[in-house]
Parts: sequence; C-alpha cells; structure tokens
Amino acid sequence: MFRSKGENLRSIYVLLFLSIAFFFLEHQDADKYARLFSFDRDAVAAGEVWRVFTYQFTQAGQGWFAFPKPVVLFFTLLLLYLMGSALEEAWGTAHFIVFFVISAIGSALAAAVMGIPLLGSYFVNFTLLFAYAATFPQQTFFLFGVVPVRVRWLAYVAALVLVTGVVDGGESHTAAFGGAAAAVPYYP
Repeated sequence: MFRSKGENLRSIYVLLFLSIAFFFLEHQDADKYARLFSFDRDAVAAGEVWRVFTYQFTQAGQGWFAFPKPVVLFFTLLLLYLMGSALEEAWGTAHFIVFFVISAIGSALAAAVMGIPLLGSYFVNFTLLFAYAATFPQQTFFLFGVVPVRVRWLAYVAALVLVTGVVDGGESHTAAFGGAAAAVPYYP
C-alpha cells in the first residue's frame, strides 16, 4: 500500500464540509449556483479555473426517483465518508487527494472534449466506488439494512450502469467514465 505511518490528515472531512457548504449555496439560488460553479469549458478557458473542481460538490440535477435532495445528500455524504475515509487511511492523505483530483480533472477533460457542462457529485463517486472495491473487495455492505452484498458486486453493477450509459450515448456517463479511466492507473 501507499501509506506512511502518521500521514493521514483526515482530508475527507474537508470534502464532506465542501459538499455540505455547496449544498447550502445551491439551495439559496440554484440557477446562480449553476452559473458560477458548474464545469463549462468556455468559462474555464476564460480564467474561471475553480469550475474544474467545484462542479462535483453539488446535488444539482440529481434526484433518485422521488427522494428529495437532502436525502440524496445524506447518502452521498455517507458513502463519501465510508469509502473515502477508508481509502485515505489505507493510502495516506497525499495519495488520496491526488487520486481524487485526477478523477475530477479526468471527468472535466472528458466533458471539455465533448463540449458539455458538468454539474453533479456522482462523477467522482463512481471512481471512489471502483477504488474502494479494488482495495477492499471482501467488504460487505447491507442494502436496506438486511441484504448483504459484497462491495465488488456493487462496483460491477456500477460499471455496468456506466458502460451502458456510455454505449447509449450518455454524455455525462462518458465524462464519469473518463474520470474513472484517468484514475485507474493510481489504484493500488
């Protein structure tokens, strides 16, 4: 593994804080939020480089069936904490942050090539799930609190969803795939 003893700075808490803070910013004025923080190739070329990272700290455009955005935020934070803190503990803070940044930039580059805007937290979450499943393949999650499922099977299903979305022409799926593919060489 990558980790050096005593190297974990708990950067996952910063990512959790940013997700919550951006959620409240988005809640105040969703349209203004999208104009300021979504990834837009032309805006980044004009000097608004923060958009390469800020697009991923939002629940905009995401709604799982009939779940309200605060519920989606809760599950996003839960998974980010569970998987992110375990990876940061195993790899160390520096490697975890590099991995996270590579994934975010990879998704942004894929979107820039396709000329599409990005706004949503699920781009990096795919990569996080794949890395977690590669690092801890025997980990078991309990869906709905009762159905045991190994994380590697969740990763297989997520990969199938991602590849199906890419094949069907889903541009956002292609961007998420780009981020995951960019970060694959960084897996342990």
